[in-house]
Amino acid sequence: MAVKFLFRAAVALLIITLILTGGLILYLTITEFRPEEAMPVQILHQQNRLLGAADELTITTFNMGYAALDRDVDFFMDGGIMSRGLSKERVEQNLAKAIEFLQSLESDFYLLQEVDEDSTRSFRINQRERIARALPGYVTSYALNYQVGWVPVPVFQPMGRVVSGLQTLSRYAVHEATRFSLPSTSSWPVRVAHLKRCLLESRVPVDNGKELVIAHVHLEAFDEGGHLRSAQLAFLEEYARREAAKGNYLIIGGDWNHLLATNPREMQARFSASWPSWLQLLPDDLLSEFVWAYDEQVHSVRTLEAPYDPLRTFTCTIDGFLVSPNVEIIEVRGHDLGFEFSDHNPVTLRFRLANDAPLVHDEIELEEGQEPA
Repeated sequence: MAVKFLFRAAVALLIITLILTGGLILYLTITEFRPEEAMPVQILHQQNRLLGAADELTITTFNMGYAALDRDVDFFMDGGIMSRGLSKERVEQNLAKAIEFLQSLESDFYLLQEVDEDSTRSFRINQRERIARALPGYVTSYALNYQVGWVPVPVFQPMGRVVSGLQTLSRYAVHEATRFSLPSTSSWPVRVAHLKRCLLESRVPVDNGKELVIAHVHLEAFDEGGHLRSAQLAFLEEYARREAAKGNYLIIGGDWNHLLATNPREMQARFSASWPSWLQLLPDDLLSEFVWAYDEQVHSVRTLEAPYDPLRTFTCTIDGFLVSPNVEIIEVRGHDLGFEFSDHNPVTLRFRLANDAPLVHDEIELEEGQEPA
């Protein structure tokens, strides 16, 4: 009798599990985020300040870790168990510290990754809005790369609802902002709960008639074999050559999820025992005429298999910039924040543009839908 009861209970539990799983997959399929290959992005808080070709400029990239991946947490995709911030109070503290740091830098441009808008993992705090409000003198644009109604893993504390993306801020007028879809996983049902990676382009007019094109990226991380990243790099290469052919200034910046190092293979051999499975090397021939800008001395990322331990945690540099030959690198500097409020450290590039074209812009006209400062 007891055996029969247990059997029926197990069957009932299996049926309920299948129904719930099927219902979740159906819901995620119906509500799946399906961005177009290229789509305009709203530009908010437009500025009338025109970029001068002779100006010395700064741009900072910072993966915010949705203000939850601080020094005391791990992450289930990287060998840990956690999927959310420690508490709403801690996320608020991390976000406040990150914003205070950004304000202190006074960079001309900011490229911010993993900025949540309405996510369970960061307690539904609208980080995009908080950042824009804290930096009122900046044009801001935001492109979603992760919008899922409910991420069901890990099972015992699922990540839950995620609305997150890339945020670009500029002190100078931005003529146009566009979201370009990067190659992403296409297999169903995995794709319905997966990131939809993108490039957020900002076109900044320059007083010599050209444009400074800022391409903001956050490439794939946890793709076995690195096939998606290879496809994304191929996309970037084609994109960069197209912009270079127009004679524009181009800066591609963000979180590359590839090792940025002078001797990457030597580093890989030296740390083979602790080398994270997700960390890939860049192709040797990737846009060889372009120039890399990163800080090899101040590592920009840590692994998340456990809370941060400066004596044990693996660190390296994956955040930085790739610039066209007509962009002069003056200095690149990583900021060692001890991974206190993010699993990344920011990187700042100081640069100037080659001034080789006549002045044609007298004023900036706002596009329809743009908001003046």
